Amino acid sequence: MILGMSIATFTLVHVVISLVAIASGLVVFWGMFSSNRLAAWTALFLAATVLTTATGCLFPITGFTPALGVGLLSSLLLAIALVALYGRRLSRHWRAIYVITALAALYLTVFVGVVQSFQKLPFLQQFAPTQSELPFVIAQTGVLLAFVAFGALAVFKFHPERVAA
Repeated sequence: MILGMSIATFTLVHVVISLVAIASGLVVFWGMFSSNRLAAWTALFLAATVLTTATGCLFPITGFTPALGVGLLSSLLLAIALVALYGRRLSRHWRAIYVITALAALYLTVFVGVVQSFQKLPFLQQFAPTQSELPFVIAQTGVLLAFVAFGALAVFKFHPERVAA
């Protein structure tokens, strides 16, 4: 039992929160290209991503795992993104810091989603049962390259201070 739920129920809740984080994060990412802050979507994305990391740490774990490492890195990135957005209000270099850290946190959530998909979904598992096979490597490399390319573009395009209120 975790927080009064069976592990299966808790896992479902965690997955739903993660999918909300990814979906809302992609909306926020898209808004960056038109310098639109999308305040409500951004708040949802950041809250859901924080919850994804927090709930991920509640699973029964016996030692330090790569998942915990990703969770710790995501927590650090989210803390910086929150400071940049709400504490520093995207002033000067904080705008780029926000874009980079928020998108890196989104990337990590998508990265874990790809890992979990190849582990849990039979139609993907057959192509990469050990996650060292070419289809898995191609999927993860494609996700990374897309985030790097579009993330770099977002750093240059996201200037909410230039958009009339």
